[in-house]
Amino acid sequence: MGHEFRYRCPVETRGLLWFVGIMFVVIVTFQHFELPYNNIITSKSSVHTNQIAENGTLSTDGAVLKSETVSNVTQLNVLNSTDADNTDERGDNYVAVDNETVSEESVVSNKSSLQPVVQPNEESTQDPVGNSDNNATLTTGITSVVPLLPAVNSSSNMRSPSYVKPNTVIPVANIDPNTSSVEKHATPILEDHGNSGKVKSASAQTPRVVLVSEMHNLLLRSWSSPSSMRPPQWASPVDRELLRAKSQIENAPIIRNDPLLYAPLYWNISMFKRSYELMEEMLKVYIYKEGEKPILHQPVLKGIYASEGWFMKLLEANKKFVTKKPRNAHLFYLPFSSRNLELQLYVPDSHSHKNLIKYLKNYLDLIVAKYPFWNRTDGVDHFLVACHDWAASETKLIMSNCIRALCNADVKEGFVFGKDASLPETNVRTPQNPLRDLGGKPPSKRPILAFFAGSMHGYLRPILLEHWGNNKDPDMKIYGRVPKGKGKMNYFQHMKSSKYCICARGYEVNSPRIVEAIMYECVPVIISDNYVPPFFEVLNWESFAVFVLEKDIPNLKSILVSIPEKRYREMQMRVKKVQQHFLWHGKPVKYDMFHMILHSVWYNRVFQMQPT
Repeated sequence: MGHEFRYRCPVETRGLLWFVGIMFVVIVTFQHFELPYNNIITSKSSVHTNQIAENGTLSTDGAVLKSETVSNVTQLNVLNSTDADNTDERGDNYVAVDNETVSEESVVSNKSSLQPVVQPNEESTQDPVGNSDNNATLTTGITSVVPLLPAVNSSSNMRSPSYVKPNTVIPVANIDPNTSSVEKHATPILEDHGNSGKVKSASAQTPRVVLVSEMHNLLLRSWSSPSSMRPPQWASPVDRELLRAKSQIENAPIIRNDPLLYAPLYWNISMFKRSYELMEEMLKVYIYKEGEKPILHQPVLKGIYASEGWFMKLLEANKKFVTKKPRNAHLFYLPFSSRNLELQLYVPDSHSHKNLIKYLKNYLDLIVAKYPFWNRTDGVDHFLVACHDWAASETKLIMSNCIRALCNADVKEGFVFGKDASLPETNVRTPQNPLRDLGGKPPSKRPILAFFAGSMHGYLRPILLEHWGNNKDPDMKIYGRVPKGKGKMNYFQHMKSSKYCICARGYEVNSPRIVEAIMYECVPVIISDNYVPPFFEVLNWESFAVFVLEKDIPNLKSILVSIPEKRYREMQMRVKKVQQHFLWHGKPVKYDMFHMILHSVWYNRVFQMQPT
């Protein structure tokens, strides 16, 4: 028995070892073919893939975009809701509402025409431009989203407008303007377009303020980068004309002296003058005739929203720029009044803009069904001019590709550098004489250091009044209302007698005080973070205005006092020279407000052009 046991034991042991070995090979082979990343160790480590986002390289399942979908151009197209500013700057009350983000269904009836770039997903941290390179060039220091792209329309007749709604918002990290190196603490934010209309942020970090000098860098970058829009559906002679104009502007002859233009006011006086000349020579605008008054074709010529109305009135009466042949047009104007849209359709206390947006969508559908021009370019050669605060949010989806000239030119509210234009807000009190009370006192007869008066709209003005109101400092005339009484100066007399006029934001970033200060030859002090000032494409605002960060209101006087007298007089002289760009005339004159608004639209359109 013992001998037989010793003989059989090695045989059974060897069989068992062979069995174990075969099973090991089978298990390893199974894992190789069935598990991701081909082995046990890497498949376990892949559980933590999403955490890579914290270190800058983003990679998750279900969020990868096709490489041809988006270029590496990042546009400033933020989708935050805007609050309403419906009260006249002097206190005449209008209806105030809390804005909301409108659901997809209320904006576009055909859901298939909305093609979101990235589906919101709690686990998704993929870079929406499909770029995991930490050294990629991004926009500086603000919240940014995926560029708007035209949807692919499967219909052969191209009769329905193509809309694309971006829905992934990404705050861009601070960038060194010299090296374009991205800081590693950028955190993704996903925007929820459901009924709540709220933005869900993964971080409480507030985007930093974009300074005017940085805005200029962003503008230049947007022009130098390839366009994110698709090429036109078919070629047109106007495209070649715009490309020739772009080349001539970029190679403009150097100008050193001009009797009508003062060089220090402009980023590049040579390019501006050549562009303006070409606009006068060749620009043709087609105005759509469709639409009923008062929302369409009926301008508002009085009040704080008068800019859109004056432009509409003067353009529709213009014979030089307007063409009746749309195929010859470089630009197409959508002639609606954002002010009349609110007056006619907003339901008081409804806190909803859905019916206003629906009206605009129906109007656009009519245009697209009747004409082929929107679909040729996906709307990039169309433009609108709108001064009401709500216009930015009402047009950001259905007219997002258009060139939008907006009074509410807020970097955080979707203003796109290189495409949109900042529209001056002008408070016209007498339409028969918009230049009433023009001018002011010379610097030696301006005893007041700084002046402000206005209703306490928004969060900023109460702070201003708290620090400097109620005659806390005799040099700082800061009021809620200008004190009335015999012998007291009125609002205009204060502006004409002040060195600096405080232009503090209200509910939104824009204020008519900026244009008023220029009209009364008072140096504007703009306190409105992330506000893009008017005609920014060509004007160097820091040469004639002072920009104070909102957080620096407690130091306002010390900032103004620190400006040397020589510098103040230089800025005041430049305010007088730039004044010609901010005046309305019953019959437009060279370089006036009408021509400058049209030039901003023209300039952006020209620099959008890319050789095909």
